[in-house]
Amino acid sequence: MPDNTADEIPRRTGPLSRDRVLDAAVALADADGLAGVTIRSLAKALGLKPMSLYHYVRGKEDVLDGMVDRVFAEIDLPDLASPWRAALRARAVSARAVLARHPWALAVLDSRSTPGPATLRHHDAVLGVLLGAGLSLPMTARAYTLVDSYVYGFVLQEAAVPSGGGGTGEGGSTAGVAEEASVAVPDGGRYPHLAAFAAGHVLQPGYSFGAEFEPGLDLVLDVVETLVERG
Repeated sequence: MPDNTADEIPRRTGPLSRDRVLDAAVALADADGLAGVTIRSLAKALGLKPMSLYHYVRGKEDVLDGMVDRVFAEIDLPDLASPWRAALRARAVSARAVLARHPWALAVLDSRSTPGPATLRHHDAVLGVLLGAGLSLPMTARAYTLVDSYVYGFVLQEAAVPSGGGGTGEGGSTAGVAEEASVAVPDGGRYPHLAAFAAGHVLQPGYSFGAEFEPGLDLVLDVVETLVERG
């Protein structure tokens, strides 16, 4: 079956620019994943010949660098004037929402050897919050890793939850999760704990996997707070 994804990417009018190329690359990745982003598919999306793109990007790696930088630019910067916990919490909530929109980004977010200005600005701000809280350099690294491991891991798991099980925590339908749980636990006698968990929690009205994010985030920040207090 032919791939018509590039035909569905809006072709904006006006002069071509690096920003337009990167916008098209992000749109392709959102639709088809990173595998869908090639110089040829980008050119098709923009209505150009592939060689024309090399006036704006140096190649596929440069495109990936730019795409990652655009993702970081979408994440709200932590407010250095706010209490450290509120700043980190708001930043984590924003990161989860952005990565849910661009799930492909998790594979490359921290892999680029030539980070762009938005990426550097983002990391600098988060480090500023942690250092401003009084953490040592090693504890700053530990806290940063702890928070991002939770956010990234939750986004990955949330993407795998059956339809209807989450989204970004606004409630949502229980139908998808309920159906999956019913199939996964066919014999309550052999799997009593799974059956009790499904019946008593997952299958209850209003259940949403996504709603677990912020309570879990608060537990992670509790751990960071112990590092701050020890510092």
